[in-house]
Order: sequence, then C-alpha cells, then structure tokens
Amino acid sequence: MIGRLNHVAIAVPDLAAAAAQYENSLGAKVGPPQDEPDHGVTVVFIELPNTKIELLYPLGDNSPIQAFLDKNPAGGMHHMCFEVEDILAARDKLKSEGARVLGDGDPKIGAHGKPVLFLHPKDFNGCLIELEQI
Repeated sequence: MIGRLNHVAIAVPDLAAAAAQYENSLGAKVGPPQDEPDHGVTVVFIELPNTKIELLYPLGDNSPIQAFLDKNPAGGMHHMCFEVEDILAARDKLKSEGARVLGDGDPKIGAHGKPVLFLHPKDFNGCLIELEQI
C-alpha cells in the first residue's frame, strides 16, 4: 500500500531564514512560499534528487504549526508524507486495523493539489504520518 516517501516536513520559527539556509548553505533548490489556508500553514518546498523537504510556518492564529512551535520553539520534524495510489482504500484499511485518521476522516486537498490525510502519531511510533494520493 505504501509508496515512496514524498516529503519530510519541518516546522520552522523563521521561514525565510530556514529557506535561505537550505538554499545558501546546502545549495538546494528552494521553491517560493505558498500559503495553504485550509491547513493553516505557509509552506516552502525544497527539491532533492529523491524526495522533498517541506518547511512549515504558521498561517493564522489557529495554525496547528503554531501550537507545535509553542512546544518546540526551535522547530523540528513535524511529519513524514508517503504516497498511496488510492487514499480512500488506504484510509479504510488503516481504520479497520485501528489507526486513527485526524480531522473528519475525509481527505483534504494538500499543497500539491492532491488529496491528503493525516494519521495520529500515537498509532505510528510517535510520528505524524501524511498520506498523499498520487
């Protein structure tokens, strides 16, 4: 069911500084900031040869990333995203095995314009998992 690693997301307290660090210090290809109001974040994608890194910054007062940064002021890894061919089939299989899908359980459109779901970190060794339909 699980496909390739699509991205690793890192919550950052300063989006411009983090993007500049990846671009200037590491020589990475860094995309422009992209607001995602439905998810309460501004994202910047860093392109790597085999995957991406997603920098996350709070957008709005109710951003879940702000709550994460309140607990982790220096930032840190927020989630991993894996590709799946059929997000509804993946959701149903995982739910039948006891995994908890966050939110209302229905996919939302993510930063790549594709359906995404998040799985509770307590069900996956303390790591928030995002599934993205390819």
